[in-house]
Amino acid sequence: MNPRDVDPRLLRGFVAAAEELHFTRAAARLYVAQQALSRDVRRLEQALGAPLFLRTTRQVELTADGQRLLPLARRVLAAHEELAAAFAAPRPLLVDLNTDGPCTQRTVLVRARELAPDCELMARFESGLTYAAAEITAGRLDVAFGYADGLDPALRAGLEAMPVRYEPLAVLLPEGHALAARETVPLDALAGETVYVGAGNPRTAEWTGLARELFAGRGIEPAPPAPVAVGKEEFVRVMAKTRNPVLVTVGFLDMPASVKRPLTDPVPLSPLSMVWRRGLAHPGLDALRAAAAGLAADRGWLDPPPGSWRPKGLTHGPGGG
Repeated sequence: MNPRDVDPRLLRGFVAAAEELHFTRAAARLYVAQQALSRDVRRLEQALGAPLFLRTTRQVELTADGQRLLPLARRVLAAHEELAAAFAAPRPLLVDLNTDGPCTQRTVLVRARELAPDCELMARFESGLTYAAAEITAGRLDVAFGYADGLDPALRAGLEAMPVRYEPLAVLLPEGHALAARETVPLDALAGETVYVGAGNPRTAEWTGLARELFAGRGIEPAPPAPVAVGKEEFVRVMAKTRNPVLVTVGFLDMPASVKRPLTDPVPLSPLSMVWRRGLAHPGLDALRAAAAGLAADRGWLDPPPGSWRPKGLTHGPGGG
């Protein structure tokens, strides 16, 4: 065998054995049998015409030629990996939009698909950033959107975040509610109301926390924990039964038997961020970040209206009260 034609597998086995100086451990590291590793090292020695290891019953050492080969083999393997990565099709990127409907997240995803048409950006629809962030940490999701500053610090530690938009909030009211006739609903008008904000739902803890901060001192009570309604039919049934208003964003889906009214005086804003696993590298993520930045700049998504309310302690910009 000509040294120019050496199989990278042989070099990989040599490097493992050189680093471990123990053929049994090196074989286990490579998930091959020890006999197969020994055979590959002999083939490499034959191809190069030089012994690479001094082996006794008690120890394994590199020869002078083995020491000379080790840095060269590492460079060859690194180049081989770089070549494979450059031409390998990236795996699909799993992007949680939280809801299967029109929303800021979907707008970002659509633009990212335009920027990176060769990437497969797959939408997912989990409920709540707290749950989605845990799925990202576990490797079952890649990207999600929501109120990142409301996450538990231990969960947030493994994530990177990018601000996307300050989303105005609204209230979803059952038809016939006393506030439903208004075009907008001042926050003070909700005093005495019990508003559903996902209390008790472990998937949406960050959203419940934002709502509690917004309601504090305004005489608005979060609704007690209740079973989560999944699907429009269940939502309508529960809304008709409880008659509780629901805190939502202005882009929330229109629901049957309900009316959506923007909140005002002040306009409350929910800081929407895009989050992903720390250290994640993927061309689809690059496209999502470029899409979010471009849309935010074009549409003023990160320019809050004067006098608006934002939660305190934001990582990206001050809160309000």
